[in-house]
Amino acid sequence: MDFGVVLQTDPPARDVVAGMRAAEDSGFRYGWTFDSCVLWQEPFVIYSQVLAATSSLVVGPMVTNPSTRDWSVTASLFATLNDMFGNRTVCGIGRGDSARRVIGRKPASLDTLGRAMAVIKELAEGREVEHHGTPVRIPWVRDGKLEVWMAAYGPKALKLVGEQADGFILQTADPDIARWTIGSVREAAEAAGRDPASITMCVAAPAYVGDDLPHQRDQLRWFGGMVGNHVADLVARYGDSGVVPRALTDYIRDREGYDYAHHGKAGNRSTDFVPDSIVDRFCLLGPASAHVERLAELKEIGVDNFALYLMHDQKDKTLAAYGDEVIGRV
Repeated sequence: MDFGVVLQTDPPARDVVAGMRAAEDSGFRYGWTFDSCVLWQEPFVIYSQVLAATSSLVVGPMVTNPSTRDWSVTASLFATLNDMFGNRTVCGIGRGDSARRVIGRKPASLDTLGRAMAVIKELAEGREVEHHGTPVRIPWVRDGKLEVWMAAYGPKALKLVGEQADGFILQTADPDIARWTIGSVREAAEAAGRDPASITMCVAAPAYVGDDLPHQRDQLRWFGGMVGNHVADLVARYGDSGVVPRALTDYIRDREGYDYAHHGKAGNRSTDFVPDSIVDRFCLLGPASAHVERLAELKEIGVDNFALYLMHDQKDKTLAAYGDEVIGRV
């Protein structure tokens, strides 16, 4: 299992660069950031500094979307970084949540997302595509390589992952949900004539190493609220039909709106509806041994990559604990 760290691009950017360098030194192979250019600083500018300050870390957004930038711009950004630093980027992408909603726009459709993934990958790897009705190729790309990992929860999105994406991003560490979603992706891949083993399965979730469980839960409750934004869309689409497991949907019944000004931050009052049981299922808490146990279970299910959200009050200690006590044991 490979490990990644997920940071927000809060100023000053030098702290993000330092955090990514520390993550690589601790054994992490991937460095991710949020991509919501109103709420945080522009990540692609910062990626160039991260790549320059590290030796082999692979960087990318968790996650970008098809709407913030023209697809040719997104492809060129990745291709430029890869040309400068040697194919050390990955494109995490979804329909768009905070980046869209804070400017009054809805997430992109799955059809748009599927077309965007194809165009971005082809252009970033130097091949010609039709974009806006015009044949387009980036002529300066040399031996470019870009994997596209798609974030998904619902049945139709999981099907698209299996049919097209190089990787699957599941933003929750709940083993039951991981088992269902990974199984759905594999089934879709097989139906599309693809090798399911060729798709990287990535679970992304907050982790906090320590002994004060009540405090840890309060610090990570924000994540249940963030996931709840996507779950609310699923409930609106599928209702109580049973298509989506109740393990993923039941907890949002008491959800009352969401304030994106506190998105992804500890103490977000919009997430008070999230019960302790959801925090325990969706996140990794407790001593290092508890993290090792959960990660071993996820690995057995088929998870290849764990991306650790570091948004709490003991970032450095948790990062160090993973380097010293977790990564080597998993």
